[in-house]
Amino acid sequence: MKTRTRGFTLVEILIVVVILGVLAGIVIPKFANSTQESELNAFAGCVRNFASAANYHYQKEGTYFEDSSSGQMPTGWDTYILSSQWTNGTPIGGVWDFELDSFGIKSAFGVHFNGSGNTRDDAYMQQIDVICDDGDLSSGAFRKLAEDRYYYIVADN
Repeated sequence: MKTRTRGFTLVEILIVVVILGVLAGIVIPKFANSTQESELNAFAGCVRNFASAANYHYQKEGTYFEDSSSGQMPTGWDTYILSSQWTNGTPIGGVWDFELDSFGIKSAFGVHFNGSGNTRDDAYMQQIDVICDDGDLSSGAFRKLAEDRYYYIVADN
């Protein structure tokens, strides 16, 4: 007696492909959202760590860190943080920067979107402000200082 093997029909294969397509359509946007959320939280975590380090430095030394060029580490900052956290750029694009006696503040650090990596708008940066401050980029500790600069204020004038 001969047994007959039966494969899948074209209709069965098409049904499986459609089901996989629908599942992919549901899952992929959720992963894209989690990536943005991870970036936001990573940046906010860096801001909190850097704020603690800058405040500790002020308490210990009685001075604020010097003004530095965007992407450059101020002298002595590597005593308080891993230099790679600063020099590798931010989790959201742009570069880290320290300001001293500029933009109407005494001391601040933050992200300068100077054309390196992604550039973020106010709506995106406001999400970070909600995580680490008051949700308003014009007040509080985390502020927009200029068109492409968002900074944590260590000390106001």
